[in-house]
Formats: sequence, C-alpha cells, structure tokens
Amino acid sequence: MTIELPGPVGFVLGGGGSLGAAQVGMLRALREHGVRPDLVVGTSVGSVNGSLLALDPDEAASRLAVLWEGMTRQRVFPGGPIAQLRSLRANKTYLFPNTGLAGVLAGGLGGAEDFESLALPFGAVSVDCVTGEAVTITSGQLVPAILASSAIPGIYPPVRIGDRVLYDGGVLANVPIRQALAMGAKSLVVLDCAFPGHLPTVPQTLAETLLFWATLGMRNQAVLEVELASQQAPVLYLPGPPVQAVTPLDFSRTAELVEASYQASATFLTTLEIAGSGLYGHPSHGV
Repeated sequence: MTIELPGPVGFVLGGGGSLGAAQVGMLRALREHGVRPDLVVGTSVGSVNGSLLALDPDEAASRLAVLWEGMTRQRVFPGGPIAQLRSLRANKTYLFPNTGLAGVLAGGLGGAEDFESLALPFGAVSVDCVTGEAVTITSGQLVPAILASSAIPGIYPPVRIGDRVLYDGGVLANVPIRQALAMGAKSLVVLDCAFPGHLPTVPQTLAETLLFWATLGMRNQAVLEVELASQQAPVLYLPGPPVQAVTPLDFSRTAELVEASYQASATFLTTLEIAGSGLYGHPSHGV
C-alpha cells in the first residue's frame, strides 16, 4: 500500500549518536511503502544520514547500511580515557577530535562536496554559540556543515563557518520540525532515533553523561513542536525500535537497531491511514 502525503514532503531526521542506526531501518520501511522525501532536514547524526538521503533518495537505505556497518566507536570517537583527558587538557572544551567523523562523511558522500551536488534540498541544523540561535545550513560545503551540526558540546569541537562558531543543533532542535516547515514542507515524516519518550540507561562515563543530560533536555522540544506542527500538516512520527540498554556512544548494536526499527516502522506504516492534518504516531510511542 502506497501512502499519499501532500507535498512537498519533508523528512526530519533527529540526533542521537550511535542510535542513528535506527534511521536506516526506518528509511528502508518508508521506501517499501512508497514514502519519498522532497526535502530533508537533519540534526547531528540525522544530518549525517540526511545528507546521504538527499544525495541519493532511492538508494539511501542501502548506502547507509554499508556506511553503518563500518561505523565503530573508535572510528567516530577515537581514543581511550587517557587520550580523552589529554584532549580535554589541551583543548579545554571537548573530548574527541572530529577527524574520524569527517572521514566517515567523505567516504559516504562519495565525492559530493557541496549542497548543490545533492538531488534534494537539504538542511543541516546547528546552533550559533554567540547568538544562541538555531542555524539551518542549506548551501556551501557539505562536510563542514554536517560536522557543525554534529558538534556535540563537550564531545566534539565547534566548527567555524564564515563568521559563525557553530555547535550541534540538538541543543535547540534535536528533531528539526520547525526547520522543515520553514523550508517549505507541507507534510512531515519524523525519524527520531533517540528512543522516543525514553532514556535507555544510566550513564557510566563523562561522555555518556554529557549525552544523557543533553538527551533529557531535548525530549520536550520534540513533543511540543510536533503537536504544533500537526495542527497545520500531516506528521508521521515513526515509532523507532523498542527501548534497549544502549547509549548514544555504543556502536555494538547497529544491526539490531536497524532491524528492530525496520520491523516497528513497517508495522506502523502497514496500518496507517492519512486523513488530513494531524499527528500519526507520537514522540512517546503513542502515549
């Protein structure tokens, strides 16, 4: 069954570190049900996945599956505790360099260097650390924009683009719903990978603690914004995988997250009927 949505259809990909693997399964289910984006907006890992979706919307799930198979904690967050302490002492504000993530992006994008190389309009959401405002980057060089969108405070360094110093957009828009509407979307498909409505486990390290409290602070944003957006447009909020004891720094459960999110999303889409504006699904798993 093909799901019909008024266009332009905006795919909204939220942040969540290693939990972004869930979006691969969601995209696979969406493609099988004929739901295709006209524009893409992403925050943090959602901008990583979103850039490949905007590059090749028909084959994005397959391309992302290959990319995520090679994604490891050591590659994306290199160095053990001693290296992290050295980095913090030397750089003052962050634990990890972003060179590993830059390498992942360069390989995944396959030579696409700028937004103009993409098949679809794409926005990477970050935050200006001087003004405190959300910034949606839609032109220029791709890798710096995605690194800025993924620059988790305390985890990665900020990224300077022009006169701006930018951090992870998740601080203000971890699920960039307003940004997708501002880009012209008339329907929204939300891929929130951070176990909607839940925090999966108690953190054990400084890096996990930073991500844990950031995630906690972000939850209400999605709930409030999706309620407002659904008053003017159909909003499909995919359920994602069942809650598991996995943190946003744990890349050992990628295959499980992909499959579980595919199954949950496929079941959701199979029974879905669109009847105008409204919220289909929910950030808190249907609560």
